[in-house]
Amino acid sequence: MDASSSGQSPGGMVGLLWRWRSLLGAVAILAGACGAGWLAWRELHDSPERSPDSLLTGDAIEVVGIPDWITTDLKWQALRNASLDTPLPLDDPSLERRLARAFDMHPWVAHVEEVQTRHPAAATVTLRCRVPVAMVRVEGGLLAIDAEATVLPSIDFTPEAAAEYPLITGITTSPRGPEGSAWGDRTVAAGAALTAAIGPEWRNLGLTECRAVPARDVEETGVWWELLGADDLLIVFGRAPGRERPGEPSAAAKIARLAALADRQQAGLPLADTDLTKPAG
Repeated sequence: MDASSSGQSPGGMVGLLWRWRSLLGAVAILAGACGAGWLAWRELHDSPERSPDSLLTGDAIEVVGIPDWITTDLKWQALRNASLDTPLPLDDPSLERRLARAFDMHPWVAHVEEVQTRHPAAATVTLRCRVPVAMVRVEGGLLAIDAEATVLPSIDFTPEAAAEYPLITGITTSPRGPEGSAWGDRTVAAGAALTAAIGPEWRNLGLTECRAVPARDVEETGVWWELLGADDLLIVFGRAPGRERPGEPSAAAKIARLAALADRQQAGLPLADTDLTKPAG
């Protein structure tokens, strides 16, 4: 019988065997890969490094240094905004840096002082938060700022809480960046520095408003500041601290006069409109 009558030539048989051999080899490789992956998965999940004690959850993160004026949940906001999904492996060498970065990005945080992690999985994040010093009146409402004119999250302030802070008016600009960044206006920066410098005398005098007005001297540029209080009280403060014109009393001298006015008011004596840019009469 010849090759043609058998239905399969020798060459065809060889080719078929090689194809089966290649297929079996591929199946063996795939099976080996699957087996290795399964073993790796078992090792990963059964190892002590991935036990619950080594996985840091959000509830196990303690945040120190959050002041009373922050009413929203800073911790969860920071983790969410940084897309830092928990649980996090405690053996991640970059864990403390990632936590610090997440909190440093929050607009209320001035500086992350320290991040400590420990086993069983827990962490302590120590913060220095920004301190609000004033509210700035803008079209549509009020925006909170700190002494460096950093824009703060206004959602943390109820109308009653906002009323406890000096009100800066006469501002015609809007913030150039998001919350947590500087306003970007020299006048706002001057107003922030002024309200921070006045400090407790603001409340002692019953002042309500810090108003930016054009400089009185036609040869000058920039603004002066007027302080307004109850019963139409007007105190002319003049230039902001550090921006006094030649011959103008220093900010320290002006604030000392404000303290004297506060003592006079607490003694029950009436207050008259006062110009702090001129010597005391």
